[in-house]
Amino acid sequence: MAQITMKQLLEAGVHFGHQTKRWNPKMKPYIFGARNGIYIIDLQKTVRYFKSAYDFIKQTVENGDKILFVGTKKQAQDAITEETIRAGQHYVNNRWLGGMLTNFSTIKGSIDRLKKIEAMAQDGTYELITKKEALQLERERAKLEKSLGGIKSMAKLPGALFVIDPKKETIAVKEARKLGIPVVAVVDTNCDPDDIDYIIPGNDDAIRAIRLFAAKMADACIEGSQSRETAIRTDAEGADVADKGTGPVVAETPVTIEA
Repeated sequence: MAQITMKQLLEAGVHFGHQTKRWNPKMKPYIFGARNGIYIIDLQKTVRYFKSAYDFIKQTVENGDKILFVGTKKQAQDAITEETIRAGQHYVNNRWLGGMLTNFSTIKGSIDRLKKIEAMAQDGTYELITKKEALQLERERAKLEKSLGGIKSMAKLPGALFVIDPKKETIAVKEARKLGIPVVAVVDTNCDPDDIDYIIPGNDDAIRAIRLFAAKMADACIEGSQSRETAIRTDAEGADVADKGTGPVVAETPVTIEA
């Protein structure tokens, strides 16, 4: 299991919360104290809650589900994109479109449209239409790619969400809750932790903190994928051995007992 240390958390500034005048009282159990008007997050609790979140993400992927990483604030976009791609998961790093989960059938139609335009660009269709039509298609493709590029391969709803700043991503969290999709989130001192299934108390604004958590959750996904592949391979090998061990049935010669 990928551990997270106090040193890593301190170096990334995970312990720095928001100003004391900008806080949610529900976060009091996760706050160590205040310094110069800034809340200090209890990193011992961060380590403990992180482990639970990591184990859950790993198990979810091991069970065959995908994780949707969500981080649309500017300082989260690059880390979310890079780490999600590394882990082979899905992501939303631009504006969250209402209904992205609760109206997934419609969203999937837009994804299919994006894939169709991409295919047209590759198969030479652009050369058979006017430059104006090709330009319009390319603009449509760019717009769809910006909004849906990170979920282009998402054939079904994710097994869980990993969210940076649930206060900003409130619509995503509400949609997940409505559908019963578990939410893992980095929760700062100004957030409401009630709607989060797996809380990771920490700074959700500092780039280094965001990158640290995104990388660790990506590691959890990779570990889960590897465990799943190993289990599938072991099952296949076991089935193969069982098949080889089952030889043809040989009819026994009846034994005649003389009186």
